Amino acid sequence: MHHPLRRSTSALALFAVVGLIGCDSNVTSVGAETTTGGGTTGYTTTSTGQGGAGQGGGAQGGGSSTGGAGQGGAAPVGLVNKVDILFAIDNSRSMADKQAILSRAIPDLVNRLVNPYCVDVNGVAIAEQPAGPLDPCPNLTTREFAPVVDFHLGIVTSSLGGHGSDACPDVTKDSCDAADNTTNNDHGHLVTRLDPYGNGTVTTYQNQGFLAWDPGQKMNPPGQKDVSALVGSVKGIVEGVGQIGCGFESQLEGWYRFLVDPEPYESIAVVGGKATPTGIDQNVLAQRAAFLRPDSLLAVIMLTDENDCSVNESGQFYLANQLASANGTPFHLPRARSECAKDPNDPCCMSCGQAQGNCPADPECDKGPGDDASDPINLRCWDQKRRFGIDFLYPTDRYVQALSSPQIANRAGDLVANPIFTDLSKSGATVRDPGLVFLQGIVGVPWQDVARDPKDLGKGFMPAGDLNALEGGPRWHAILGDPATGVKPTDPLMQESEVPRQGQNPVTGDALVPPSVGPGSNPINGHEHEKAAGGDLQYACVFPLLPGTERDCTAACTGACDCQDEANQNPLCDANPSDSGKPTKQAMAKAYPSLRELAVLKGLGTNAVVTSICPAQVTDATARDYAYRPAMRAFVEAAQTRLKKAE
Repeated sequence: MHHPLRRSTSALALFAVVGLIGCDSNVTSVGAETTTGGGTTGYTTTSTGQGGAGQGGGAQGGGSSTGGAGQGGAAPVGLVNKVDILFAIDNSRSMADKQAILSRAIPDLVNRLVNPYCVDVNGVAIAEQPAGPLDPCPNLTTREFAPVVDFHLGIVTSSLGGHGSDACPDVTKDSCDAADNTTNNDHGHLVTRLDPYGNGTVTTYQNQGFLAWDPGQKMNPPGQKDVSALVGSVKGIVEGVGQIGCGFESQLEGWYRFLVDPEPYESIAVVGGKATPTGIDQNVLAQRAAFLRPDSLLAVIMLTDENDCSVNESGQFYLANQLASANGTPFHLPRARSECAKDPNDPCCMSCGQAQGNCPADPECDKGPGDDASDPINLRCWDQKRRFGIDFLYPTDRYVQALSSPQIANRAGDLVANPIFTDLSKSGATVRDPGLVFLQGIVGVPWQDVARDPKDLGKGFMPAGDLNALEGGPRWHAILGDPATGVKPTDPLMQESEVPRQGQNPVTGDALVPPSVGPGSNPINGHEHEKAAGGDLQYACVFPLLPGTERDCTAACTGACDCQDEANQNPLCDANPSDSGKPTKQAMAKAYPSLRELAVLKGLGTNAVVTSICPAQVTDATARDYAYRPAMRAFVEAAQTRLKKAE
C-alpha cells in the first residue's frame, strides 16, 4: 500500500480500542467454501454460520446449496462469438507506469480478437497475416477462431474508499493536485476518464460507461466499427485511470462490486461502532445490466502491482483502514497475542484488544497498542492475522465462488442468483456456464516463474493447466505456497517481508542478494533493500521504466517516486546528475507479491490466466516479449478454447 494517507499514526490508548474491536457475535462471516466439478460443470458450497470479528473470515455466510452449471441448471453454452471484457485496474500510487505499458499492448488484444491469426494444420500462425478480418487466409490455412464481431469493454478500479473508515474520502486535495481528487472512491462504477482529475472523458456506447465493438452495425443503436478508433478509446481510458486513488487497494472487491454483488451499497457508515452498508447503488446495477450479456464469454483482466486489500464491509473490520480515533488522536491497531507469531491458526491467536476468553494472560498485551514501528500505515493490510490477531479481509473464496457458482450470498447472508449466471437483460438468451468466465491476473510475480521458458518470455506464459500439472502444482508451490496452512512460497521473491530475504529462485537458480550489492545483481528484483521508514515490503520483481520516463525524486510533485530515501539502498534508484550523483533518480518500477490475487487464480483452475506485471523488456516494440504483449497473447490463447471456430 503506497498512498497519500500518511497522517501521524502514534499510539492510541488501548481502552479506546477494546470497545471497538471486542468480539461481536453479530458480525457474519463466510466459512469454508469449496468448489468441485472442475469449476465448469457443477458446484458445491458450504458455509458456516456466524463468526466473531477476531476469527478472520468475511461477511455473507450461512446456508449451503448444490446445483448444475449456469443459472437454474441451464445447459452449457458451448462456443460463442460474443465477449465482455472488464479490466480491473489498480489506480494507487506507482501504477501509472504500468498503465502506460498496458496501453501499449491494447492493439495486440483488440486486433487479435477482431482479426485472428491464420494458422496451418498444426495450429501454427503463418508469417504473412491478412490485413483485416474479411480478408481470406492463404490456401491450407484457416483462422484460429472466427473474428469476434461483438464485444463490450469496460474498466473499473481498485478504489472503493475507506470501507466505513475515515481513510480515502470521496474528495481530497493536496498541494500537488491540479484539482480535487475524486478517485479515492470510484464506487465500483465503470470509469471513462482521460486523466484522474476528470479533464475529459471517452465517449462510450450510449453513455453507459463501456465501449461496444459492432463492425456489422447490428446493435440498436449501432456500436463502434472503426478498429483504430476503438483502440484509441481503450488506450485513453487505461491511461486515464491514474494513480491517485485509494492506497487501501481493493483489487478483488472492485470487480466483485461491479459484476457480482447482488446488493452493492449506496453508502457505508459506522453505526454503533459497526460498519453499516445502506441503500442500493442503482448506477452499478444499471451499468452491470447494460454491460453484461447472459450469453457472452466474460473476462476479468486484473492489473495490479501488489497484494489485495479488500476489507470486509461489516462489523469492526473497517478499523484496518482507520487513521484517527474518535477523539482525533492518531489510530493504531492493538497488538496480536504472542501465539500469532508462532501459529496464526492457534485458537489463542487473537487481538489484545479482544476479550481473551480462556487464553492465559499474555505479556505481549501488556505493551499496549501498536505504534509506528509495529503498525505503519503503509503495511496495514500485510500479514494481518499474525500481526494483529485478526484477518480483516474478505476470504479469497468469496471471489472464486463469484466467478464459478450460480448462487452467492447477499448482504443478509441469504443465497441468491449470481448476476454473472443470470439473464439480467431478460432477453431469453441461454445463460453462460462457468466455463465461459475467465480471470486473468497481470500481477506481482516474476515472469520467469510462470513463463513457458524462464529465459525467453517471447515463447509466452504457461497455461493454467500446466501450472496445475501436479497436485498443488510445483509452480503454485513456488509462487503461492499454501496460505491456508501458512506454508510460504518456495520462491523467496514471493515471500512478503519487511527485511531482506535470502535464498534463490527455484526456477532460474538466481540468488537473492543483500542491499549492499549493486543494482541489477539479481536479474529479477535487482537486490533486496533496507527496511524503509514508514514501512515497505521487499519486491517480487522490478523492471526498467519506459524510456524517457525516469523520475527525479528530488523534484516537487513527482507523483509516486521511490528514491527519496538514500539510506534505503533501493534497487529502483540510479545516480541523479541533478543531485550530485546521489541515488535519487528512479529508473525502475517494482511489484510486490500478489498472493491473494494468485490464490483466487489458483482456485479457478484452467479458467485462470496467470501473468506477470513485470515485463521482460520495454524498449523493442517489435519483439514478441515487449511490454504486456505476452500477457494479452496468453489471454487470447485461453479464451479461444470457447470462441466459435472459423467456417
